[in-house]
Amino acid sequence: MRSPRSSPTTRKNSFGDRMGEIRTLEKTALHELLTKLITAGYRVVAPVKENDRLAFGEVMSSYAPVEDHPPTTMSAKSITFPPYETLIRYCSDDGSVRIDDVVQEPPPTVLFGIHPCDAAAFNVLDSVFLGGDPDAHFQVKRERLTLIALSCTESDEYCFCTSVGLGPGDSRGSDMLLTPLEGNQYLVEILTDKGRAVISTAPELFAKADVDDKTKESVLAHVPVRFSADRLAKRLPELFAHDELWSDQSLRCLGCGACAFVCPTCSCFDIQDERGRRGGVRLRCWDSCGFSLFTLHASGHNPRSKQGNRWRQRVMHKFCYQPQRLERLGCVGCGRCSRACPVDMNLAGLLATFSETQP
Repeated sequence: MRSPRSSPTTRKNSFGDRMGEIRTLEKTALHELLTKLITAGYRVVAPVKENDRLAFGEVMSSYAPVEDHPPTTMSAKSITFPPYETLIRYCSDDGSVRIDDVVQEPPPTVLFGIHPCDAAAFNVLDSVFLGGDPDAHFQVKRERLTLIALSCTESDEYCFCTSVGLGPGDSRGSDMLLTPLEGNQYLVEILTDKGRAVISTAPELFAKADVDDKTKESVLAHVPVRFSADRLAKRLPELFAHDELWSDQSLRCLGCGACAFVCPTCSCFDIQDERGRRGGVRLRCWDSCGFSLFTLHASGHNPRSKQGNRWRQRVMHKFCYQPQRLERLGCVGCGRCSRACPVDMNLAGLLATFSETQP
C-alpha cells in the first residue's frame, strides 16, 4: 500500500547496492510505527537496556526506541538460531516408541534497530542453514522475520565492516534500512516485499524523499579498512602449515568460546539427548570450534589438540573455507569477538598481520 504523499524513487548508492524505494520518516514517528506494527500482530524485537547494557528483547507499545546505539553485546542470531532448541520429542510406552518432530511456527517478527553488519549476518546464516536441504527449524523462523536495520553514524576501534566488503550504511540483508539524517528525519530504504509490508501498516507516516546517496554517506561513520579480505583468502592456504604463526597468535587464547557465542555468523552446534524413564528430547545447542572437546573422537584422538590448531580452524573457516564452499565470507566485521575477548585478542589486528607474514 502506498502513501498518497509518497512516490517511489529507486537509486543505487556508491557501494553499488540497490537503494530500493526511498522515503523519509520523522524520528518522532518511529514510536508510532512500532506501535502500529505491534497492533498489526507483529512481535517486535529491538535493543533494550538490561543492567546497563544493551540486549535484544521483545518490546511493547510503550517502548522508547534506542537511537544511534553501539553494538549489543550479543548478536541477534538467536532469533532464528537459539542457544538451544528442541528438535524432537520421543516417548516409550508399552514397548513402542513414538517420535515427534518439534517445529514451532513463531509469530511474524520484526527485528528493529540492528546494524547493517547484523543484517548481513543473516545472509551468512541463510547460506549455512538453507542451502541444499533446508533446516526446517531455522527456515520457519527466517521466513517470518523482517529486518529493519539502522545505519551506523558512529563506530569504535573494533569495527571493521569495510574490511569484509560491507559498510556502515550497507543495505544487504535488510528488508528496510533507516539512516538518521541531520535534523529530525530518517532516510528510509525499502528493499524487499517484507519492507513494503511494514510500510503498508502505516503509509501515512512516510513522505516522499528528496535526497541522494551523498546525503546518506555524509552522516555515516568512517570505518577504516584494516585488511583486504580478498588478499587474506589467497594468503591463508599458503599459511596453513605455518604452525609457529598460529601458535604465537593463540598463546593468549583461553578457549572460552566467548567469541563464538557473541558472533552473529558462527553456526557450530552440538546435538544432545536428555531422557527420562519414558521419554526425552533431542536438543540442538551452540558449540564452538575453539573448544578442546569439539573435535574429540570417541577413540580419544583429537585432531586439533592444540589451541593453535583450533585458532587456525576458526580463521580458515570464516575467511577461506566458507568463501570457497558458500561463496560468502563467514564474518561481517562487527567486532563483537574482540570486544568480548577476556584477553584482548583483536581479530582485525591479527588478520592484518597475515598480509605481512611470509609463509
